[in-house]
Order: sequence, then C-alpha cells, then structure tokens
Amino acid sequence: MIWSSSKPLVGILSAFALAVLAPMTAHAQATSRICSGQAGETPGPACLVAHQDLGALPTTPLYWNIYTFPDVQAAERAKPVHGAVVQAFGQVWMFDLGGKGRQYEGGRQVADVGPIPVGAAKGDFSAEYLKSTFAPGMTAPVHVHSGPEAFYAISGGSCLETPDGVQVARGAGHSLMVRQGPPMLLMAIGLEARQGFALILHGEGSSPTTLTSAWTPKGLCPKE
Repeated sequence: MIWSSSKPLVGILSAFALAVLAPMTAHAQATSRICSGQAGETPGPACLVAHQDLGALPTTPLYWNIYTFPDVQAAERAKPVHGAVVQAFGQVWMFDLGGKGRQYEGGRQVADVGPIPVGAAKGDFSAEYLKSTFAPGMTAPVHVHSGPEAFYAISGGSCLETPDGVQVARGAGHSLMVRQGPPMLLMAIGLEARQGFALILHGEGSSPTTLTSAWTPKGLCPKE
C-alpha cells in the first residue's frame, strides 16, 4: 500500500541544511525545503510538493503516471490510494506509480515516465515529488541519490551529466531518468526557463539526496 505520510522529513531537511552551505551563484538545489508561497515557481531551489511511503515496490515495470485535472476536488475524487494531488504551475496535477496507460475519470493523462530503473529493489521505499524552475544555464549542485530519479519538464530544456555521459532533452513534456548511485548535475539549457517536476525513489531510512564533491562535471552540457 502507498499512503501519504506526515512524519518528519529528516533526510530532506538534512540535505537542505547541507545545501545552504554551498555557493548559491547560478545554482538551484536538488532536494530542498517543503514548498510554500512561490517556491519552485520562480528560479531558485527545488522544493518538496509531496512525500509518500510506498512499502515494497512491485516486481512489474514501474511508471510515474502524470495527470492533470480541472480542479482539486475532481483530482481528489479520482485519486487512487497511492496517488498524490499537487497544485503547481497554474494547474492541478495527480501523480501515481504503477503500470502505464491507466485512465481516471475527469483527468487528462499527460505522461507515463518510465520504466523507472529500480533494479533489484528490496525493502520498503518512499517517494519524494519536487518542483522547480531553472533559468537558462542554472544548475543543481552536484549530488547523489540513494534511489533512481525521474524528471518531467513542462517547459524548457534539460541536460543531465553523470560520469556515464550526458542526456539532453528539449521542449514541453520531455523526461529523463537516472539510476541510483552516480553523481549528477542537472542544467537548464536553451533560451526558455525550465519548469518541471522530479521523482526520487529511495529506501526507507536512507537520505534521498546527498551533496558531493567527489566528482567534477566535464562541462558536456550544451551552453545554448
């Protein structure tokens, strides 16, 4: 079963406490504070819009299902037990994890991002959903995750650099994914602000995000 949790987000806040010690020039942080006000809607650090305890992950391919609804009430009526309703970027969204191609009354299916590279997942997992706005050229500090991460952008372009190379995607609706473990740097590319969401899956008791200085990006992301 997947359910929303109100337990203290010790791992999230610890990551943020470390992040604020890092230089802020031209950076947007990875996992950070709980969203309030215009956080995540204007250029700056990402913020947390939802946290869920998932329990054991299914053995079948796992997708991040993304829907929009006309209003919060419609989304809440349709929301499955493991869904999360989020208001962001002038719309009402519902996030879900499971198989692909499912439909919910009153909702518009936007994307099935996946299959998420969960590997041989064991034990209980949690999900962190974040939103962010990066101005062109803005990056997140170099960091690692204790589980896989997926990105869905509603505008702009993205470049994700890891020791394995780069992934580049542009335009509304693009997505990227990265497995657990490698250090990474996410950059907004192009001329338009990059707005979107991220999903981090992580094992219970492990910090979702940890800043690291053990790897230096090679600057492989396009500058335009």
